Amino acid sequence: MKIHNSNSSLKEALLPFIKNRKSIGFVPTMGALHIGHISLVEQASIENDCVVVSIFVNPTQFDNPNDLQKYPRAIENDIALLKRFSKNIFIFSPNALDLYNQNINSKSYHFSGIENEMEGKHRIGHFDGVGTVLNLFFRIVKPNKAYLGEKDFQQLQIVKKLVEIENLPVKIIGCPIIRESSGLAMSSRNKRLNTDQLNEAILIYKTLLKVKENFKLLSILKLNQLAEKEFKNHPCLTLEYFEIADTETLKTAIYKSKKKKYRAFIASFIDDVRLIDNIALN
Repeated sequence: MKIHNSNSSLKEALLPFIKNRKSIGFVPTMGALHIGHISLVEQASIENDCVVVSIFVNPTQFDNPNDLQKYPRAIENDIALLKRFSKNIFIFSPNALDLYNQNINSKSYHFSGIENEMEGKHRIGHFDGVGTVLNLFFRIVKPNKAYLGEKDFQQLQIVKKLVEIENLPVKIIGCPIIRESSGLAMSSRNKRLNTDQLNEAILIYKTLLKVKENFKLLSILKLNQLAEKEFKNHPCLTLEYFEIADTETLKTAIYKSKKKKYRAFIASFIDDVRLIDNIALN
């Protein structure tokens, strides 16, 4: 396992695989790896001849400079976690200027409107940053398959649209959310929480489960009220949004249709740490 810090170094290392038509799997991460990330690497390792894991905190997808500064970084721990794999694993941890070819700016994208829903309403420019950096990664790594977790379900749909827009020959694989024993979705941001906060944050998943259990019985309006009530006057958690959305368009649902599939989405703050989660409802 070797760490590559430049575009040219990684390209050179992958050239034999590309020339010999070996399959390349790609797992994009921002580091501070956890078991959820490792599950993606495991699947990629099974399905491909080699795997590239990027570790890069992308500045263009943060609308909050403070959040960018506080995002957990643990490169030594990340390397230790990846050493368990015996197959060809390449770590790509580039310098931002090199990755962005000296121009750290986002390209403006139109992802059929899904970029304007949920996260897009609350994190202006976020998906432009995601699309820009992944377009760069895909062109450098040239993967056959890329693996992303469903915790960031909206991002997963955005990346599928990106591949269409940029006409990239990569298959996007969505992988299930990996959870703590408590039910809390695994996230790098969890590392910023103390024990008490981790216990309080379980409310996010409990609320999603309660909505799922009542999905057939209650209207969308009643389900929204149920979720909001769970967070009302909570001493630690502040609900940024709760939405039930069509899984294809990600448009906010007002009424239920038997012909559509829905997911419930939550974004919540515990102090200044922002957590997101979602669950399939039908």
